[in-house]
Amino acid sequence: MIDYGFSKTLNLPFEKAIESVTEALKKEGFGILTKIDVKEKFKEKLGIDFKKYVILGACNPANAHKAILAEENIGLMLPCNVIVYEVGDKTGVAVVKPTTAMAKINNEELKQISQIVETQLKKAFDAIR
Repeated sequence: MIDYGFSKTLNLPFEKAIESVTEALKKEGFGILTKIDVKEKFKEKLGIDFKKYVILGACNPANAHKAILAEENIGLMLPCNVIVYEVGDKTGVAVVKPTTAMAKINNEELKQISQIVETQLKKAFDAIR
C-alpha cells in the first residue's frame, strides 16, 4: 500500500481497465488531458521492452480553475495522475492523493480544494472494477 495514492489490482485486461478508469473518472467530472504510453516511449527512446504502463493526466476543469485562482503556479502540480499497468495477467491502477501532492504548499484555500478533489478521485477509484 502506498501512502501518496490509492492503488489496487483488477481482474481486467489492460485495455478494459483503461476504459473502466476513464468512465469512473468521467462520472466524477474528470476528463483525460494527457495519455502517456510509457511502454511505447521506453521502446522509442531507450530501445527496451517494458510492460504495458500508461499515465493518464486527469482533470476536473472546475476544480483546476479554482486551484489556479487560489495559487497561480499550481499548474506545476496539475493534472492529477492516474496510472494503469500490467501486473502479470491482471492490471494495476493507482491514483494520486491530491492532499499529499499539495501538502508542501502553504495555502489554506488550495488545501480545501485538494480535499474536495481527493474525495472525488477516491469515489471514482472505488467505482473502478
